[in-house]
Amino acid sequence: MTASLSSSLVHDSATQHWVLASNNQGKLSEFKRLFGAAKLNIDIVPQGELNIEDAVEDGLSFIENAIIKARHASRISGLPAIADDSGLCVPVLGNAPGIYSARYAGEHGNDANNNAKLLADLLPLRHKNPSAPITAYFVCVLALVRHADDPLPIIAQGLWQGEILEAPQGEHGFGYDPLFWVPELKLTAAQMPAEQKNAISHRGRAMQSLLQQLSAQ
Repeated sequence: MTASLSSSLVHDSATQHWVLASNNQGKLSEFKRLFGAAKLNIDIVPQGELNIEDAVEDGLSFIENAIIKARHASRISGLPAIADDSGLCVPVLGNAPGIYSARYAGEHGNDANNNAKLLADLLPLRHKNPSAPITAYFVCVLALVRHADDPLPIIAQGLWQGEILEAPQGEHGFGYDPLFWVPELKLTAAQMPAEQKNAISHRGRAMQSLLQQLSAQ
């Protein structure tokens, strides 16, 4: 399953197996829902189930890191691989935490510490201008490789605009979701049901872009 992968996704009813180059359970759940809704007969296998360790993310952009992770998982598994590199960008912090979102406070994947650090870093700015909203946006870049040395990875990206609250709200989601306020809905990402979040989130938008590219090939 190499160069013909894209067209076979649309026309082949047999279940295909892709590796998700992540062990993040929140991302895995979202991907399974998104692929299930698209009815593509894709079985997403997290790399941990295949004893694949995390890649070294030494790229300087979301795109670079997504490709690095996808190639790493595909090379070890021998399967097509999809990788997600995503994060939160806050313009008043120079777009930090950016590509370092998952390890912003030093320990990879510690959501509570990452959220606490973000709030602490924003506190002086809030004191200077208490009434000004802190705008932010989530970024998601998806990279799909048909095989480890795929010369033309499929890249899709999505952005989700919002604001950062002064305290967490909501019990759903993961990462910075409890702090990410969507003004037009008057909800945080962590207060949304999964279906609603997937329809409008950065990952959902990147996924729609990916599906459009696959359908066009």
